[in-house]
Amino acid sequence: MKNFYIETFGCQMNAHDSEKVIGTLIGEGYNQVKTPEEAELVFYNTCSIRDKAEQKVFHRLDQFKREGKGKKFIVLGCVAQQEGERVFEKAPHVSMVCGSASYNQLPQMLVQLEAGNKRITGLSLDTEDTFETPLTRRENPHRAYLTIIEGCDKSCAYCVVPFTRGPERSRTSASVLAESLELSRAGYTEIQLLGQNVNSYRDPSPSGWDFATLLDRVGCVPGIRRVRFTTSHPRDFVKPIIDAIDENPNLCNHVHLPVQSGSTRILNAMQRLYTRDEYMRRIEWMKNARRPIAITSDIIVGFPGETEADFEETLGLLREVAFDAIFGFKYSRRPNTPALALAGQIPEEEKTRRLTIVQELQREIQTRRNAAYLDTVEECLVEGFNIATGQWIGRTSQHKTLNFLRVASDNIADDDILGRYVDVRVTRAGANSLVGECVN
Repeated sequence: MKNFYIETFGCQMNAHDSEKVIGTLIGEGYNQVKTPEEAELVFYNTCSIRDKAEQKVFHRLDQFKREGKGKKFIVLGCVAQQEGERVFEKAPHVSMVCGSASYNQLPQMLVQLEAGNKRITGLSLDTEDTFETPLTRRENPHRAYLTIIEGCDKSCAYCVVPFTRGPERSRTSASVLAESLELSRAGYTEIQLLGQNVNSYRDPSPSGWDFATLLDRVGCVPGIRRVRFTTSHPRDFVKPIIDAIDENPNLCNHVHLPVQSGSTRILNAMQRLYTRDEYMRRIEWMKNARRPIAITSDIIVGFPGETEADFEETLGLLREVAFDAIFGFKYSRRPNTPALALAGQIPEEEKTRRLTIVQELQREIQTRRNAAYLDTVEECLVEGFNIATGQWIGRTSQHKTLNFLRVASDNIADDDILGRYVDVRVTRAGANSLVGECVN
């Protein structure tokens, strides 16, 4: 039995892809280990959405160039798909590159690897394949990822996803519901629906469900108490999604809706297909919902041609929306993207300055937003225990981290609380998390 190690870079979709790869490898008789030193096969599941992430992968590969004698290295994911056989030129000790569309071909590729073949590639972008594998080894025993759509048909000027994941293709609603029921029977209570653009979901079967319908139906699967989804594109984000969240308490009242910029001029240059006003209309739907919906977003600063006035519009949007959290990034030049040819590239130090301002403003906003939770009672899914602080770690429906203390009751042993849903009264609030005490 050969040992393998896998390291994952990037988003939830990459994390779920790694679960598929791990399940496939274990099904083929391989054994997963915790460090690359113990492994004979070293897998890096990669992200290429930003240059820094890509550089980290090649740096990691370079680290093991001298220390990895006798090991075989495999590059998976977006960098593999983007760079293709160029990976072999940049890192000659790599034996295989494989994009996400080819994970169901891994058993055959492993046979080639074990036979001593060099430079094995799996770089197909088969549009008929939704990239499910027969076996998946899920890392979390209570929350499960479930891919409903792969690829993206948008052409955002900065984004490499259409080149690394291919065009959009959706799974049938029947297969999604069947897997959801299977997960429920296996003890999972929370499902997170995944896609580069989940709102674009269109059931390819005759039922023809849209995303809002699928979301509601998954929320009705017996045994499933929470359903999340990521990520959304504002162009395809429609009012029925909010209506479904309002009507179905099993749908988490949290929406991640990337805006990227507060300037309509920059949104147009980014080819985002919506204006600031159109984005704010969607924010209004959420603000007017019956349930309090937490809203998070992505911001890119320093896109080519972004003036100080454009940047101020982004800061104004942050103040107006008051997001519960954001992921802020500096624009990163990516291969094959239209933005490479744009004039007005912003110096790196200026991008850093703007990102710092965004992060400082957002920290103030989050501190204020989280303070509103003081003395409220929130239901938490218990995800872990922090030995250093002596606190349990829970997550609310609104995707807030809530660290809390509890006194073990007579009928629930301390180690039985993991994976349970408990009520916690919030006693303190910071910029990034809440603190409380268990009340049941």
